[in-house]
Amino acid sequence: MSSQIILPRIMQVGYGASLEVPNVLASLNCNRALIVTDKMMVKLGYANTIQTVLQQHDIACDVFDDTVPEPTVASIQAGVAKAKNGDYDCIIALGGGSPIDSAKAIAILAKHGGVMQDYRFPRMVTEQGLPLIAIPTTAGTGSEVTKFTIITDETSDEKMLCVGIGFMPVAALVDYKLTMSLPPRTTADTGIDALTHAMEAYVSKKANPYSDSQAIAAIKLIGPNLRKVFHDGSDKKAREAMMLGSTLAGVAFSSASVALVHGMSRPIGAFFHVPHGLSNAMLLPSVTAFSISAAPARYADCARAMGIATDLDNNDVANQKLLIELRALNDELAVPTPQEFGIKRDEFFEVCQTMAEQALASGSPGNNPIEPSINEIITIYQGLWD
Repeated sequence: MSSQIILPRIMQVGYGASLEVPNVLASLNCNRALIVTDKMMVKLGYANTIQTVLQQHDIACDVFDDTVPEPTVASIQAGVAKAKNGDYDCIIALGGGSPIDSAKAIAILAKHGGVMQDYRFPRMVTEQGLPLIAIPTTAGTGSEVTKFTIITDETSDEKMLCVGIGFMPVAALVDYKLTMSLPPRTTADTGIDALTHAMEAYVSKKANPYSDSQAIAAIKLIGPNLRKVFHDGSDKKAREAMMLGSTLAGVAFSSASVALVHGMSRPIGAFFHVPHGLSNAMLLPSVTAFSISAAPARYADCARAMGIATDLDNNDVANQKLLIELRALNDELAVPTPQEFGIKRDEFFEVCQTMAEQALASGSPGNNPIEPSINEIITIYQGLWD
């Protein structure tokens, strides 16, 4: 059986890759760009750097910086209006997963109209929006190389998964220099997000030889370096490894899809405004423990790729080491429990049924080694409080 692999048309990878944006736009015959970003990217001067290098090459550009963490239907409307009215021929997404996800939605809606709910899964979005050039500034989401975007419908508190080739950026400029200023909390949350992408792609029922190769390569890069960048953000070699690992993990899950962790993570984010990477981190040990019996060889491969098990360890030993490591990683990276994050137990338990239904409806749990029931998902949610 063959597998379809969809990637950006252009990938520029390495230190300073973001400064190649004028050459990339020229190759795409684009000369009027809207930079979609957030206020932190403006404050740090990253948006101005991109503007300056574009202006030096006589490429017109404007900035839309009103994206928000965990973007909503309402939060992208001003960007859609600006993109529609500005006669732009491309969009540059600059930032972490939220600006890139926002830009993907804006690129489609500005060209084809409608509302975001029209594009939610199971619809497969094949329409091409405005050409999108993604410049990630975190080593985590992999959104620069995926055909997915996630936008919250605030009327139902549902994180809508939107899927299709139409959301794939035409170019990804992967520059680890832009991650050097990330604070430890963001570094940890996005790093565990990338690790989750790689692991879920590898154990997914949709895994294939291509996605396997990318997932294992990503785990080998992320596993030994996540603690390093958390404790020392100036470690260039570790930052470079994390950035490449994040992109490879994005390539892997764009081909093989994610699984139960992501399915359960999105409702936590929608109901309680927990950042996506952090809610993944909360769930990864518990979901792995639930799923491991159905794919022991696959999870053991993950442990070996992380460097916490060796070829001499049998699968059972490797998997025990994996579960210990995932819990230890959360402890060392100070990942809070839902309670420590400030979520009230009664409020959490009250929506467990709804969150479980939304998780299952997203389709992601169907890719898991064990496809859970509603009650099993509820049990895992409630177990986060033990």
